Amino acid sequence: MVAALFIQRAFDPETQLYFGCVVVTVIISIVLHELAHGWAAIWQGDDTPRIAGHMTPDPMVHMGGMSLLMLALVGMAFGAMPVNPRNFRSRYGDALVSAAGPAMNFLLAMVAQIILGVWLAQVGLATEGPGRNAQILLLVFAYTNIALGIFNLLPVPPLDGSAILGNFVPAYKRWMDSLGNPMFLFFILFIVLMNAPFQYTPFGIAMQFGVRFTSLLDPEAGRAYIELIRLTF
Repeated sequence: MVAALFIQRAFDPETQLYFGCVVVTVIISIVLHELAHGWAAIWQGDDTPRIAGHMTPDPMVHMGGMSLLMLALVGMAFGAMPVNPRNFRSRYGDALVSAAGPAMNFLLAMVAQIILGVWLAQVGLATEGPGRNAQILLLVFAYTNIALGIFNLLPVPPLDGSAILGNFVPAYKRWMDSLGNPMFLFFILFIVLMNAPFQYTPFGIAMQFGVRFTSLLDPEAGRAYIELIRLTF
């Protein structure tokens, strides 16, 4: 049912724009997220990403067909970057490489948020046409990347936060390793987030941040931002 509800947006003239914005945003964000892991790993002395052929902007390399299919069906996807922590030159290389992905998401979000906030403050809400479409894309791009950054920092495997915490707290890493297949923790997290009040989920926090950040730039821009959220969702 969830899959049908998302994929049907591609065929509904009123929601085609939103569908396209989500697809474009998720692909760009995941590719750059994984490339950030790769750049950080190479900086740390691990050439695995380059040897494996993953230092490329090709979404098929980072996401694969299954992830892209999931994106089209349910609006969610995943990526991967091969690294070898044994090659890292720093004691905290694993944490640095793992943190690079969410850091990229926050950077992308901040760029999109600033552009949209200044646009709304200077010009206001576009009424129609390419201007409105661009503002919606910036909105989706900003809040999605904030949400992705927050989500990936949660200390639950296979999310980046688990590697970061495990690097600083060896007891936590040993506990994760003792679980054999800790993926069940991720499914528990997923169920919790699905049933949590929206304002406490990564997407809810991202949306609240966007409203407050834009309002700080200009109160009128903040009100325009809220109206843009209403028009988009």
